[in-house]
Amino acid sequence: MDVTVTFRHIEPTEALRKYAQDKLQRLSKYLHRPMDAHVILSVLKKSHRAEINLSANGTALFSEHETGDLYSAIDLALDKVERQVKKLNAKRKNHQAEHTLPGLRLQVLSPDRVDERGVPEIIRTRRIPAKPMSVEEAVMQMDLTNNEFFVFRNAQSESLSVIYRRKDGNFGLIDSEAP
Repeated sequence: MDVTVTFRHIEPTEALRKYAQDKLQRLSKYLHRPMDAHVILSVLKKSHRAEINLSANGTALFSEHETGDLYSAIDLALDKVERQVKKLNAKRKNHQAEHTLPGLRLQVLSPDRVDERGVPEIIRTRRIPAKPMSVEEAVMQMDLTNNEFFVFRNAQSESLSVIYRRKDGNFGLIDSEAP
């Protein structure tokens, strides 16, 4: 995360700069892509003001707060931006959930890491939309993604299918049937 701190009508101090940068680091748990933040700290008479401009995930967020103390102004402005980021993430999550087809969850197990029962631990979970397509389209998609297998909904049989690359270079097809 790239954080820039600007001081207006106040002597720049390393303590304020570090405080603002450290506080903004807590937003990285909500935003996984690189983000840029610009913090403007200013003092006019007895009014201490903190402005935060945040650019992340293709979205610009802004907050400002004015108090009698610069540290509390930073905290309150950051709380406001944090609420905005949480709201944005919730909107994106709901929007994506509405537009995905019923699909599969892919889980990767690790034989090196086991839980207390001796069962391999799940180290990665990924949701895969099972899109209806022909077997030829599935082979093309698998080649484009450079994967060893591809999960899809077979357009001809309306069943869930997996196409995979065999060791001899040919392709195999696993087609499911309803019980």
